[in-house]
Amino acid sequence: MRPLASRMAVMTGEGALSVYARAKELEREGRSIIHLELGEPDFHPSIAVNDALKRALDEGKDRYCAVAGVPALREAIAAYLQRTRKLKVLADYIVIAPGCKIALFMAMMALIDPGDEVLYPDPGFPGYPSITLGLGGVPVPFELSAHNHLQPDPDELAAKITPRSKILITNSPGNPTGTVYTDEVQRRLAELAVKHDLLVLSDEIYARVIYGGEYVSLMNYPGMPERTLIIDGFSKSFAMTGWRLGYTVAPARIVSALQMLAVNSYTCVAEFTQHAAIEALQDREGATPRMVGEFAKRREHFIRDLNRIPGFRCSPPEGAFYAWVNITETGMSAAELCRIMLEEAGVAAIPGAAFGAAGVDFIRFSFASSTATLQEAVERILRVSASWQGTVAAR
Repeated sequence: MRPLASRMAVMTGEGALSVYARAKELEREGRSIIHLELGEPDFHPSIAVNDALKRALDEGKDRYCAVAGVPALREAIAAYLQRTRKLKVLADYIVIAPGCKIALFMAMMALIDPGDEVLYPDPGFPGYPSITLGLGGVPVPFELSAHNHLQPDPDELAAKITPRSKILITNSPGNPTGTVYTDEVQRRLAELAVKHDLLVLSDEIYARVIYGGEYVSLMNYPGMPERTLIIDGFSKSFAMTGWRLGYTVAPARIVSALQMLAVNSYTCVAEFTQHAAIEALQDREGATPRMVGEFAKRREHFIRDLNRIPGFRCSPPEGAFYAWVNITETGMSAAELCRIMLEEAGVAAIPGAAFGAAGVDFIRFSFASSTATLQEAVERILRVSASWQGTVAAR
């Protein structure tokens, strides 16, 4: 038999989905499992969004449509970005995709040649290095360390830039740490990008989920509009995870490449979901602010409760809906702790190493579940914490 393409040997999966698969196995065996492994809000789109979807179907909007997306949606996204991020972008520079992962994949495919180096945050979304390797690129991690408050260190990043460096990936607010990059950090990252002529992929999928202050896109900084691609979508800010709607904002010269890739892959995104997305962006009922307000309450209670667990240390995230817990003091590995929590307590969480080598001493919990569910999860973990309490007490 002929072998598979060599890229399949270097690409990796996602730890969250692996844990989820095992958790579902346990559920099929009759076990009660609390799912804190997936970044999926427990909210649903507003009634107005669902009504817009039904209306679009009733009106026959279920046909092939423009490759780059329905013009009305691209216009609505441009207006939305102006309203929420003070970005002045033209609708012509926006390409709709069936999910943020596809948007990210297509952007990287359009930009990466074999041997190109891609700078990306570690810990970070596992797709960054995986896609880079699959395209023949070289992933170069820059660390988000606790001693630097989980912020990128521009000096470290500068030291890793070589003549082969082509792309800088940023993610603020970040998965899995919840870090929102400071103005000083973003300004220096922008300066490095301009100095070394780097293209920037700014992953802004959590831009609306922040707990204080005003979000600032990296595209807002001097010299960045012509070199920045924004990856965003509807999954997190509008609780539309299963709808698979994402988009890329790109410089004019890159838009045609993204459209060419769309023509050769997914052709177009479902027309009726795009019309519903227009309603979501308008958010007349304030669904997104209400959801984020609820996340803020959960964050406060959940982080407090996690810090009650022996050996767990966690600071409140500035954005997204993840608790990034340092477990060094337990004396156990994150993988073993996650195994105990899942198999013995029925709580699914992800070992930090799934997000990169810098995450080895951490565990990620999603707090996108109800307060009652989060409280029950903590109580279950406390009941099995005897497995490591002795180690903590001896320290």
